[in-house]
Amino acid sequence: MHIKDETIAILKQFEIGNKFSYLPTLPKASVLIPLFVKDEKLHTLMTLRSKELRTSGGEVCFPGGKRDPSDIDDVDTALREAEEEIGLPPDDVQVVCRLFPIINKSGLLVTPVVGFIDASFCPCPNPTEVSAVFTVPLEFFTSEKDHYAVHGAAEMVGPLHSFYFLDPDSGSRYHIWGLTAMLAILVAALALRKNPGFEVGFDSDDPLSFFQQFLHKRISKL
Repeated sequence: MHIKDETIAILKQFEIGNKFSYLPTLPKASVLIPLFVKDEKLHTLMTLRSKELRTSGGEVCFPGGKRDPSDIDDVDTALREAEEEIGLPPDDVQVVCRLFPIINKSGLLVTPVVGFIDASFCPCPNPTEVSAVFTVPLEFFTSEKDHYAVHGAAEMVGPLHSFYFLDPDSGSRYHIWGLTAMLAILVAALALRKNPGFEVGFDSDDPLSFFQQFLHKRISKL
């Protein structure tokens, strides 16, 4: 089986369906975690937010943002935001699944949407929102080499993860941390069927209970 088809089959097992329908009504957001195959390895695409943005300016993120009243669902939000931020046409994304939602520091319920894009996709970043687009091998997020962690961080269940990635194409060094790092680790662990070389707090075979605990702790603080 081709690596893409195998990865899709694995990730579909973690589609959340209605598992979190019991959550209280919260303001919603979605991010798109775009995967593609290059040199027979899985990669993901990430963005550096513009420093001019009021929230999370200058931080590394996946394409995404708040739910718009016109959005049909979480997937629609993720695809719309990816098109607005990096020029990725929704029809060019093969949506695979929605993973466990997480409440971010602003109190938004963020749903990660995983999808495959073509390796030849050429981003057209919107300069008002995105200052750079870069790609990272997915296995990077399972290696201890460039990983750092802070334990006991406020409102966290498990460690606060942090990576420093040197982009070989541009020579730029990117700091990937917090929610974005957690989501990258989650997708890497699930897709590669590989436990990271550092403590993550969840079992890659059955991560549901960890993320439910994470959600419940954040909800209790709201």
